[in-house]
Amino acid sequence: MILTIIIAFISLIGLMVLHEFGHFILAKKFGVRVEEFGIGFPPRLFGKKIGETIYSLNLLPLGAFVRMYGETERIGDPKSFTGKPFWQKALIVLGGVISFWIIAAILLSIVMGLGVPTVIGDEEDHDLVNPKVQIAAVASHSPAEIAGIRVGDTIKKVSISLNSEETTGSEATGSYNQFSINKVKELQKFIAAHKGQEIILTIQRGKEITDISLIPRVSPPENEGAIGVILVRTVLKSYPWYLAPIEGIKATVLLTIGALKGWGLALINLISRKPTGVQIMGPVGIFGLFTQVSQLGVSYFLQFVAIISVFIALFNIIPIPVTDGGKLLFLIIEKIRGKALNQKIEQNINVICFALLIGLMIWVTIKDIIRFF
Repeated sequence: MILTIIIAFISLIGLMVLHEFGHFILAKKFGVRVEEFGIGFPPRLFGKKIGETIYSLNLLPLGAFVRMYGETERIGDPKSFTGKPFWQKALIVLGGVISFWIIAAILLSIVMGLGVPTVIGDEEDHDLVNPKVQIAAVASHSPAEIAGIRVGDTIKKVSISLNSEETTGSEATGSYNQFSINKVKELQKFIAAHKGQEIILTIQRGKEITDISLIPRVSPPENEGAIGVILVRTVLKSYPWYLAPIEGIKATVLLTIGALKGWGLALINLISRKPTGVQIMGPVGIFGLFTQVSQLGVSYFLQFVAIISVFIALFNIIPIPVTDGGKLLFLIIEKIRGKALNQKIEQNINVICFALLIGLMIWVTIKDIIRFF
């Protein structure tokens, strides 16, 4: 568990560092003087000046930052951020967002080479690599959730407890009869035949295999199954090295489009005063998911990091203050007006929005803590 937490922590910090590196590399490219590139936030623990830039390691491990000459002050110096033409400043601002998509494409390319988890039908039986039945979703307050089943768990075997009123099967192994599961219909048929009876699911979670007992509901709620899960049959599908990057880029584009469609639908529902179906999650929640996904294997973990990278990119490009999209918006307004906004007004807007964002993060963090602990 400790190693998992460390890996999750390094992954999140790594995303932030590479995001800031996107700003850094374009600022250097366009001749902007970068005063400091820092990992973590001050106070500074260590720093070394190379050329014009101080490279620092800081105490608070909450991300990274790039401090550019003239970024917060109006300076006409050609080596300052504000002294550059609009298109260069816009690209420097967008560099961090673009880096998230590049990271996602690289990670998904690796996944495509290693083997991407792919959903298949029960009827497919030829040339399959490690087919398995997995949990795709768990309903709240369902027997599965109460028993501790999680998304991503693999159902290896199923059995009817000998403590139940009736027993079936022929492979008696100790206290119950076990049946290997290879297809979704096999598990669904077994559960349907044993509603109201105690059954035992043999679950694989990462390298850990455990038995979980539960009782399928005789009359489950509408749109929920007897144990309250969505099941999928998956295999690992891999691509040759020359196709993996192409498939990785395709997957990144599709993931971005899917996320935008989901946000659009949520916005429509919000305007229509319908349930949005969107669950806001903060650092603690994301950390919790990291620890769960890391137990499923390398492909799942890298895929999840790529998903997080795409979602952070989309959030960061939203045109609100304190995001890169907000900075770009101010640059566009400045270009249209022909002069910059009043610096004090811009700073006040950023401070207010930052305070609101911190308040939202505290609220989300409290909800995440309650959910996970």
